[in-house]
Amino acid sequence: MKPITIGLIIGDRGFFPAELCEEGRVVILDVLAKAGIDVIALNPKATKYGSIESLSDAKKCAALFEKHRGSIDGVLVTLPNFGDERAVANALRWSGLRVPVLVHAFADETNKMRMGDRRDSFCGKMSVCNSLRQYGIPFTLTRLHTVDPKSDSFKRDLADFVVTCRVVRALRGLRVGALGARPAAFNTVRYSEKLLEQSGVSIETLDMFELFGWVGKMKDTDKAVQAKLREIQAYVSTAHIPPAALLKMAKFGVAVDKWMRDSKLNATAIQCWTAMEEFFGVVPCALMSMLSNSLSSSACEVDVTGVIGMYVMAQASGRPSALVDWNNNYGDDPDKGVLFHCSNLPKDIFEVKGESKPAMDFQEIIAGSVGKENTYGTIVGRVKAAPFTYLRVSTDDSLGMIRAYIGEGELTNDPLKTFGGYAVYRIPNLQKLLAYICNNGFEHHVAINPTHISAGVNEALTNYLGWDVYCHE
Repeated sequence: MKPITIGLIIGDRGFFPAELCEEGRVVILDVLAKAGIDVIALNPKATKYGSIESLSDAKKCAALFEKHRGSIDGVLVTLPNFGDERAVANALRWSGLRVPVLVHAFADETNKMRMGDRRDSFCGKMSVCNSLRQYGIPFTLTRLHTVDPKSDSFKRDLADFVVTCRVVRALRGLRVGALGARPAAFNTVRYSEKLLEQSGVSIETLDMFELFGWVGKMKDTDKAVQAKLREIQAYVSTAHIPPAALLKMAKFGVAVDKWMRDSKLNATAIQCWTAMEEFFGVVPCALMSMLSNSLSSSACEVDVTGVIGMYVMAQASGRPSALVDWNNNYGDDPDKGVLFHCSNLPKDIFEVKGESKPAMDFQEIIAGSVGKENTYGTIVGRVKAAPFTYLRVSTDDSLGMIRAYIGEGELTNDPLKTFGGYAVYRIPNLQKLLAYICNNGFEHHVAINPTHISAGVNEALTNYLGWDVYCHE
């Protein structure tokens, strides 16, 4: 993944010891370096210790940020002393940046409260936030009002902020491909292109007939087809799959790759039943699994808003996301349930050994209606135990807004024998979440990711994208 680049603003106020800015700069840069974050900051020769206080300082900082606008993903405002709220707000306004902003204040020490060594950052942070609010610049706070940047608490703040920056970066300019028509029986995957466009998410549609026209022109011996065939065979075990079916998948994969490349797509939502099985003779699950595994998320049943949730979390965590059904209860435990799909889950979220490891198979649900021989290509297995974050994005046309819910739980090792791709999960207060989903008309699909990243994702979607998000606890 592309590393995160942070623009650093060090606030100063002349009434207080400027040496604190020199020390603070060294500490903050060391913390950011250890976190693997690239930094763009004023040189200590450009202003006093590289801090900003005056209008002149603010202009220098703004000019530097504007020069690097294409690479800055977020801004960290740090206050080693009280800081100058006007300089901070003006630097951000004049830079033209529209990125997340984290406001941090150093903590005073009770034995250093005389004029020569006190910070007053506690108070200065309020002034900076007041000015940012007046300027209409959204910002993020640390968990503690003042905090040592070397502390575990600030490291958590920084990790969450990196997630927020990744999500905002991923969503602004996101291009999603919608291939084919949604299943006629699924009103649940309806969505509003116009509401998504207002948040910077564009949808590129393609008729399935056109894609199969491209497939029909391919030869079995084409170099691209043979390369894709080898890629499929190397991905998971295909021991029980007919060669003719694998060749069809390879051609379909080449066509989808070309479409994504030509249309500059980041993610896809694909029609997966039943026309493809009846008239082409395979399911697209394996190719979608491969795309999701490479962080180019792909959702079944043309669930466009579902794939947005997948992509958001994949980009936030650097790990593949899956789209699953909230599918079954698990015995009589009110906080446990079963996640399931047929499936196109990415292989990296499955168990890696034993009978539960991923393999290619046929699609058992629709095989009875279209024939087993037409449904090869699913990726089946058990999802391994892990912490997980779940996210559902939805467009609400009646309210004219994008809505979502998010939360965290755990994927467990509880025993279960079934088919497809599946997992047992535990979520605290699950019944409350399920009631919220039903009462608010959310879909039966949900995106999951094997990490705990809800705080940073929620901050991005609410504070910087303006979406209406319920965070389940």
